[in-house]
Amino acid sequence: MAIFYQFCYKTGYNKFAMHRFYIEKISGDTAMLTDADQVHHIRDVLRLKTGNTIVVFDSAGREYKATVTAVNKKRVALNLVPLKARRSSAVRLTIACAIPKAGRMDDIIDHLTQLGVERIIPMFTDRVVVKLDTAALESRLSRWKKITQSAAQQCRRSSVPAISPVTDVIEIIKSARDFDLKLIPHLSDERTLIKDILAGSRSKNILVLIGPEGDFTPEEVSLAMQNDFIPVSLGDTVLRVATAAIAVTAYIRFALDK
Repeated sequence: MAIFYQFCYKTGYNKFAMHRFYIEKISGDTAMLTDADQVHHIRDVLRLKTGNTIVVFDSAGREYKATVTAVNKKRVALNLVPLKARRSSAVRLTIACAIPKAGRMDDIIDHLTQLGVERIIPMFTDRVVVKLDTAALESRLSRWKKITQSAAQQCRRSSVPAISPVTDVIEIIKSARDFDLKLIPHLSDERTLIKDILAGSRSKNILVLIGPEGDFTPEEVSLAMQNDFIPVSLGDTVLRVATAAIAVTAYIRFALDK
């Protein structure tokens, strides 16, 4: 332990600098953390004091070394020094995912955040069995946003993916004009292997629809194809919703994010 402390002293190493916190908007060389959960974590879990340093990042993907200047029960005051910008992803990937049963959407959002998705659209389709009223939708959306923030902090992303309100698949299909590649994996009729679609592709703004346990209806697939979505296969096995979302994302990032 003595050797470790000598190392810290000589190198300026600070264990708290490994901890990252999200502030939606940062302007200037100071900032204030007021989110109750984050303040609690800094004050009562990490027990940071004046002079300790952490890393903060904002919705624009900027990162800062942040020195604590004051801590109380409601806020943490910080002095900021910009850090060198990271290389941004070459691919802007949006995943519209049907809401599965048993609260699995929480895990899907966590994993997609870790994998670098830019935007996540929770989706209703004809065969989605989960029913949510307005209050439940608002509660879920609030929780999902917190999950993205937490996952982004832990996996050291420099940005937090956008979470859209729950949207019907028909609306998503009809409003997808701005994407240069649109994919709909499903289980019937003629499809192309996703690896063949991505081979040699230079697409940078991609939308993928992930269907529910019972797959998309023929009408949903037909409408998607009429709006320039390409039907694709993910292989010979039938994947659960969460597995399909994670597999598609990982494969696209591996194939195109050079």
